[in-house]
Amino acid sequence: MQSGYEAIIGLEVHAQLTTASKAFCSCPTAYGAQPNVNVCPICLGHPGTLPVLNENLVRFAVKMGLATNCSIRERSTFSRKNYYYPDLPKGYQITQFADPICYKGHVEIETDDGVKRIGITRIHMEEDSGKSIHDLDIDTLVDLNRAGVPLIEIVSEPDIRTPQEAYLYLQQMRQILVYLGICDGNLEEGSMRCDANISVRPVGQTAFGTKREVKNLNSFRNVEKAIEYEINSQIDTLESGGSIAQQTLMWDAGNGQTKVMRSKEQAHDYRYFPEPDLGPVVVSQSWLEELRSELPELALDKKRRFIAEYGLPVYDAAILVDEASVASYYEAACGALKAPSQETWKLVSNWIMTELLRIRGEKKCDIGEVGISSEQLASLVDVIVDGTISSKTAKELFPDMLGSDKLAVEFIEERGLRQVSDVSLLKAMVEEVIRANPDNLKKYRDGKTNLLGFFVGQVLKVSGGAANPSIVTELMKESLDAAEL
Repeated sequence: MQSGYEAIIGLEVHAQLTTASKAFCSCPTAYGAQPNVNVCPICLGHPGTLPVLNENLVRFAVKMGLATNCSIRERSTFSRKNYYYPDLPKGYQITQFADPICYKGHVEIETDDGVKRIGITRIHMEEDSGKSIHDLDIDTLVDLNRAGVPLIEIVSEPDIRTPQEAYLYLQQMRQILVYLGICDGNLEEGSMRCDANISVRPVGQTAFGTKREVKNLNSFRNVEKAIEYEINSQIDTLESGGSIAQQTLMWDAGNGQTKVMRSKEQAHDYRYFPEPDLGPVVVSQSWLEELRSELPELALDKKRRFIAEYGLPVYDAAILVDEASVASYYEAACGALKAPSQETWKLVSNWIMTELLRIRGEKKCDIGEVGISSEQLASLVDVIVDGTISSKTAKELFPDMLGSDKLAVEFIEERGLRQVSDVSLLKAMVEEVIRANPDNLKKYRDGKTNLLGFFVGQVLKVSGGAANPSIVTELMKESLDAAEL
């Protein structure tokens, strides 16, 4: 961003909820069905049909409100937002306008400069429109499977100042939605979409500049890139003596620039009025407390606890809590350790991040389907830490544990892999190797101390790989540094 200006950014996140049926009818919401099969007279907008509110739409909206520290309205209502578009057969969208169910909340993001709080203006319930498919050969096709799918719209306060903060905020929103189990967070499939409202102003000015809205950003990187481009574009316009027109834009990812779609609408353009076919939504205090009790520990709280409780580095904790299933696996493995300690907790983290997440990525599966249970991983860490086998042997053993039900110690006993840690036996091997290499002994004592690794390797070779390398290293250094054997 050019110096002398600051950006004012607010994000509107639309999250498609994972209810089994649509917001106001019983049609299924499954993604990927043949076009126009998940429809009925209600979501097709046939005259005389009446909507019936899906209770889970309310349940999920309240949970998101609680998870983002919002106040929850005891009584809220639906409105009709009127506009014409081919994928909106009713000619209006059922949404909330004057009294959204959740309001005045906040979330925290962790930036390079520390923790920053981003306000939440409102979270409201609404239904989705259909999907227009633009085909160069056939013109435009309309798929109404998505029409009526339940959404929540999460509107932030204009507290975001940089593209990076917008990226972190959107990540936080996705993480909360997925942890709550109310949205799959898939931007590519459109189940989570983002609109960005962007303006700039000279540093020190209190009044906001004219904002422009970039619609339907479908990836975290596109959000960041579109905001960065739009900030610089607005600054360039102002610097050249121009003015900013309030417009709705789209992001052209191929050319890396925003394009004008239309002039920005105002609320009166939609002619909002109360939805006559739906009564008010009432959230009783008892139901609110029931929903509050169902909230899981969220990722940011879990990350901070992992750092405090398990002594993990910030990087490890962030990777482990990114998905709830991975965090649960980590804690289950730590709980199965025979001798829990900061060392073993870190080793469990290392194995998950280097091996399990690699396999999960290759197989494109959940961590529970990788092929090794948390108990098995704990058993492998246990035998490394207590010296039964070396880390090298553990890595060789790991592939064989995948898909089996055996603990590490069972493989060790079957294959005779137990590490030799008997000091007297190892000392004899050390002295034998030193006697067999008088030239290298002289070089070591003349100052070529990097030969320590050679001597240790020779002992491991003599032992057939069974010698405990840490004990061998200690004994070898003592013997090499001694005046005489």
